[in-house]
Amino acid sequence: MEKDIMGASDAPKAATKSGAHPEAADFPLREARKLVRDLWQPNVRLYWTDFTIANVLGWGSIAVATLSPLGSIVQIIAVIVATLALYRAVIFIHELAHLRRGTFTWFRRYWNVTCGFPMQVPAYSYADVHIDHHKPKIYGTEEDGEYLPFAVDEPWKIIAFVAQAVFVPGLLALRSLVLVPIMLVSKAFREFVWQRLSSLVIDYRYLRPAPKPGQGRDWMLEDVFTAAYVYAALALVYFDLLPLAFLGIWYVVTVAIFLLNALRTLAAHAYRNGGRERMSQQEEFLDSVDVPGNRYITPLWAPVGLRFHATHHLFPGMPYHNLEKAHERLKTDLPDNRLYLAATRKNLWVAMAQLWREAKAAKQTS
Repeated sequence: MEKDIMGASDAPKAATKSGAHPEAADFPLREARKLVRDLWQPNVRLYWTDFTIANVLGWGSIAVATLSPLGSIVQIIAVIVATLALYRAVIFIHELAHLRRGTFTWFRRYWNVTCGFPMQVPAYSYADVHIDHHKPKIYGTEEDGEYLPFAVDEPWKIIAFVAQAVFVPGLLALRSLVLVPIMLVSKAFREFVWQRLSSLVIDYRYLRPAPKPGQGRDWMLEDVFTAAYVYAALALVYFDLLPLAFLGIWYVVTVAIFLLNALRTLAAHAYRNGGRERMSQQEEFLDSVDVPGNRYITPLWAPVGLRFHATHHLFPGMPYHNLEKAHERLKTDLPDNRLYLAATRKNLWVAMAQLWREAKAAKQTS
């Protein structure tokens, strides 16, 4: 059973470069759905409370770090707290992508104004992109911007993926400073940026579909407000109304957030689909990873339900606060839970180590 929990016994050979799983058709999907049919209602109050606490704690800690002596213990602790708190706040963008259109309208605005815009990740940059990631005809294929076959590719690409997080915050700020003003006056340039430079993805070759009717105006508004935060921050620093240290702390915290998220992303899937084939929902689940870990420690690097990422791929519309309940039910109540547990890893290190081993094995056999 331990091997099943670690996900090793059911792992396809990395050299096959396929996301297909020999037992996927045997996964008890119908039974699983019945066990969780009462867990689909989001708790509106919890969304507001959870996000607000994380967001206020994060920005408050950035303020403390900005005003503390450089390199002091207080500043170091404040930076750590700001990173973990704002990371949780930012990750609510994942929930926003899944909440039905027309719902949580004020929560979306609140998230954008207090977190998305100042962190340079407006809600639209993830919404439709992530929903496509969950579509059976797109998941794991070349149309999926959130997938790269790390397990069957060169191992150095895993390291490069983590390292590039250092530059992302600066590139996002430059996008607001330089590209958004041009987007306002040039429709062709605006469409180019939306297609190639407006999506939170891991495959930078991804081409985003054109906005649907009515979306273009909303996307442009979100871009303008995101840019306004950058220009406002620079203006406040220029007129000595905001310490220059604030920009440095913001950058350090944002880099740390992207580094944490890069590690979480690598642990979110098995990434074996080198052929970029279409996969069934059961294969998609078995190519994804749950890391239940410690309920207090693991959410620091996989917040807002993302430690149950494989279970999330079984039930994408399930609110984050019910995923642990779903995991426990499926683990204990499925008549045969072997395949369900095959997607579970013991901790982040185990998930990362398995990905690295499979990448090395694929290189040796290529």
